[in-house]
Amino acid sequence: MMSTGPLLYEKRGHIAYITFNRPEARNALTPEMFCKLADAWTDFAADDQMRVAVVTGAGDKAFTAGADVRLSLPLITGSRQPEDEWDHRFHDHEAELTNWAMLKNRPLYKPIIAAVNGAAFGAGSEMLQAMDIRIASEAAYFAVNEVALGFMPGGGSTVRLARQIPLCKAMQVLLTGGRFDAREAYQMGFINEVVAPDQLMERAEHFAQLIAANSPMAVQKTKETVWGALGLSWEEAWKLEAVNFASVSHSEDAQEGARAFAEKRAPVFKGR
Repeated sequence: MMSTGPLLYEKRGHIAYITFNRPEARNALTPEMFCKLADAWTDFAADDQMRVAVVTGAGDKAFTAGADVRLSLPLITGSRQPEDEWDHRFHDHEAELTNWAMLKNRPLYKPIIAAVNGAAFGAGSEMLQAMDIRIASEAAYFAVNEVALGFMPGGGSTVRLARQIPLCKAMQVLLTGGRFDAREAYQMGFINEVVAPDQLMERAEHFAQLIAANSPMAVQKTKETVWGALGLSWEEAWKLEAVNFASVSHSEDAQEGARAFAEKRAPVFKGR
């Protein structure tokens, strides 16, 4: 499956690829892109063959510069009226579409890897916070800059960021709206690695292939437990881990993994 237009969605083996494809506009997110991104997540979540996703931007200038200030933000504020089918869908279902596009309010326990090839502003930096492994090019830079545009972050940053990096750094990022480069992002723990631009996709795919080779049930239950435990007390978190551990331990994949190890062969996991 391969989509065309300003958002590309492709499946190769067990890996899904999502590419923001408006390099001439720094991959800024239009209403159509928000709609298609939500649709891509829905398909990815439902397809049992898909085990991991890699998200990046077209070109070498931007991951995504966030919501398009001429097309998307005016629809949100009401200063522009819908003009086409994508505008109407976005306008009529804005909260639902943007929340799902930004991976808010609905669980998605399949792993997501970001390959940040340039600017990640606004919604770009916000959606990164919902992704599990984040690899950045040396040319990447970041900003949660909504306050500079008269908005507040609405893509999850006021909830996620202070749980992922030190509070004082989170407040600096959110309240100033200022830019920070890949090295600073790495130092504050916002990204996993910084690599040369020509190594970015190779490194992201390295992690994707490692994950895809593992038991999809074990991987997804692990992610579910980690994210779910963040808001729980220690006692509740232990219980969540115990429940999910039990379900995985009694799975066909667990039996296959133990059998393959004993037989000194690669396991064939089926996700059940």
